[in-house]
Amino acid sequence: MNKITINKKIKILSCAIAMMLGNIALSHAAVVPDGIKLASKQEVVRNHASEPASLDVHKVSSNVEFNIIHDFFDGLVYTDRKGNIEPKLAERWETRDNKTWVFHLRKDIKWSDGTPITANDIVFSWRRLVDPDIVSPYGSYLENAAIVNANDVLRGKKKGEELGVKALDDMTLEVSLDKPMGDFLQILTHPVMVPLNEKVIKKYGNKWTRPESFVGSGPFKLSEWMVNEKIIGIRNSHYWDDKNTVINKVIYLVIGSEKAALNRYLAGEVDFTETIPLDSFESLKKTINDQIYISPQTGVYFYEINNKKPPFDNMKVRQALNLAVDREVIANKILSQGQKPAYTVVPPNVGGFKFTEPDYASWTQAQRIEKAKTLLNDAGFNQNNPLRFNLLYNTSEAHKKIAIAVSSMWKKNLGVDATLQNQEWKVMLDNMHQGKFDVIRRAWIADYNSPMTFLSMFMSGQIKNTSLYENNNYDALIKKAGETNDKSYYQQGLDVITTDSPVIPIYYYVNAKMVKPYVGGFYVNPMGYISTKDLYIIQH
Repeated sequence: MNKITINKKIKILSCAIAMMLGNIALSHAAVVPDGIKLASKQEVVRNHASEPASLDVHKVSSNVEFNIIHDFFDGLVYTDRKGNIEPKLAERWETRDNKTWVFHLRKDIKWSDGTPITANDIVFSWRRLVDPDIVSPYGSYLENAAIVNANDVLRGKKKGEELGVKALDDMTLEVSLDKPMGDFLQILTHPVMVPLNEKVIKKYGNKWTRPESFVGSGPFKLSEWMVNEKIIGIRNSHYWDDKNTVINKVIYLVIGSEKAALNRYLAGEVDFTETIPLDSFESLKKTINDQIYISPQTGVYFYEINNKKPPFDNMKVRQALNLAVDREVIANKILSQGQKPAYTVVPPNVGGFKFTEPDYASWTQAQRIEKAKTLLNDAGFNQNNPLRFNLLYNTSEAHKKIAIAVSSMWKKNLGVDATLQNQEWKVMLDNMHQGKFDVIRRAWIADYNSPMTFLSMFMSGQIKNTSLYENNNYDALIKKAGETNDKSYYQQGLDVITTDSPVIPIYYYVNAKMVKPYVGGFYVNPMGYISTKDLYIIQH
């Protein structure tokens, strides 16, 4: 009789857990407590800080778009409020080795136009995601997920048909991975993995996201889109779980000014805001503290440096700029909503890991500045030859405040002249992806609960590596970390990138919202998403 090794036991256990999770009851729904009287008008008005670049999931890269896409599309699986995997379009799944996964779709799932959703739609979507002609900002996501041939398809070395995903029949999907991935289900929860309607995209091309041609799979469907004003979603009667939806309409008001959004909230025109203006936070705590919602968010705010552009190709320049930023002042005095100073690109406790911070995290700010002066002088910059560059950020009062503060720190401490440039979101995105910047404001919210979602974005050749950072040693460590989920490899890789300083971590995020008392079921998950489907409006 063959002995069962520990590894095999782990694989069997993983399979059992996957089967168990694949059959758990759905916990994402609008649960109205007994005794609550619902309002006759079930509509939600959400503040949305920027005009989305697109609602084509393969053409976008941030929560500006994913926050809306999250309401309009379902993926195979999602996570509940406890972080457990729950079924969505897939009702169950199985795997024997964490390399080959088989997903069984629900029998009753339909697109918002009433046509069936099939496994072929998922195959089409994932092939489109890595299509080199699409140039998706998230094209490397399937490569990080270890789906067979994703790398070669993305780089045009193999055809899309060779990607490791196929429909066994209309309701059964098989996914093949290059290596075992114990967190594959978590990877699938990201909005970029949702299926898109092949027939609609082939019929309308780039115009498929217009209201008159839009087809989705989520609890809401696009009804109206007035550029720079509002996006409206109405309840999708064909949604597989429509019986557990209460809200009939969701309106995303595009309000770029945080103060304007707050004023409209106070006037009763908005049910919850995307942020809370820094200048108003203390007074709001004193007057309507019960309407303030604060929760941790797995994300990091940072400044990205163009690593290929002189003089930023000199590590000493990057290190000096990094050390001269006083994160304590930004997190605790300028923001002061619970944000934490960030000394690495990985937020605390991601994936259950606790990483060691760099030595300079325990230094005094005076010590950091002294070291920064030495580094910058070694790089050839001083009073007679000051470092000059542009700092680019997108429209937001908070981004402006931080940019002013950081540029003042650099000027006072190092004699650096950073010229502030403000651009609208879409324009800034274009410049970022084209490498037309010196230093640029960026942020990263976790795609799923793992250090890999932060560390993989700085690997050589990654489409989302807009800092253009390259280090072969770093690449090898992070690749090994992804294969083993071993803390030591994560830590070594984190140490390398912290030393090289391709970016400047500023602070770790929190979710900070104003929410009306009559909005029931309100919850923001650690990735920052709010499921309108979970909400209901109480009579008021």
